[in-house]
Amino acid sequence: MDLHIENILNDLQKDDFQAYLLTQFTNVEYISNYKPTSFAFCIIKENPIIYASGMDMELAKRDSSIEIKEYESYEVMVKELKDEGIKNLAIEPTLPYSTYVRFKDDFAIDSKTYIDKQRMIKTPEEIEKISKATEIAQKSFMQLDILNNKSSEKEIAFDLVRYMIQNGADKESFDTIVTSGANSSLPHAVPQAKKLSQPILIDWGAMFEGYCSDNTRTMVYTEYQHEIWDIVAEAHDKAIKAIKPGMKCCEIDKVARDIISDYGYGDNFIHSTGHSLGLDIHETPGFSPKDDTIIEEGMVITVEPGIYFEGDFGVRLEDTISISKKGNVIGDLPLNIQ
Repeated sequence: MDLHIENILNDLQKDDFQAYLLTQFTNVEYISNYKPTSFAFCIIKENPIIYASGMDMELAKRDSSIEIKEYESYEVMVKELKDEGIKNLAIEPTLPYSTYVRFKDDFAIDSKTYIDKQRMIKTPEEIEKISKATEIAQKSFMQLDILNNKSSEKEIAFDLVRYMIQNGADKESFDTIVTSGANSSLPHAVPQAKKLSQPILIDWGAMFEGYCSDNTRTMVYTEYQHEIWDIVAEAHDKAIKAIKPGMKCCEIDKVARDIISDYGYGDNFIHSTGHSLGLDIHETPGFSPKDDTIIEEGMVITVEPGIYFEGDFGVRLEDTISISKKGNVIGDLPLNIQ
């Protein structure tokens, strides 16, 4: 049986649960290698099973490492679980309420993060896929002639996604951000149909065999922009250098945040220092002020400090870090792109 399933079964036994219900697509994929295209109910128990949509049966039977059964109705699924003697059910925290109400009258239910705990630690194979996704994304970025480009933000974003797909990506791992000028102060800016202005911030990633990458680079021009860039780069580098197993995630956030605060820009750092990624672009844990998760070998977490001036400009620098005995930057893209 798959190691991930065995570990979850052990967690279920410790907490006296008989089964674990998953519906989130990437959770189902993580457990079975089958990624639903419509809906699916994955039940982790001694004999795990996935109830898949009729539209997905060919795909599910081809890809899934566990038993597949075509979904008929909630009533049939509930009856089969009850016939097995299942009386209580753990659910993922993201389970939709509309699904929860279908089960709540027949089972004792509680929300558990067993799947999140499993996904926090990446296998060598997962890290290899994230590394390949990063390689594709960074190679594609270098194909852009950004500094001499007369195209619009939207056109540059389109070109970057096109290059990533040509270089072997499944697709972009999230909506590519190409922003410039005053809009660079918006961390999640949407590319506009306007020519580039200064500075230029690009946040992008590729997906390779289901796994995501994530990088951000900011190109600055004025003396003041360079001053802010240097502060963000210092926070980026020192946070990465501080990473080691046994520390709390919030302690790494504090390293970056304290540096930016010491220069007087603490109020301008308006998001966490980083987030895990894998099958999803945002996973747990993260380098945030409130995340006291202990850092372990095998985690993969971004470091992306930023300083933003509303209506003026922003600077963010981001790399993805694989954690072994220390934090290791995935990829070889220079931080300073000029």
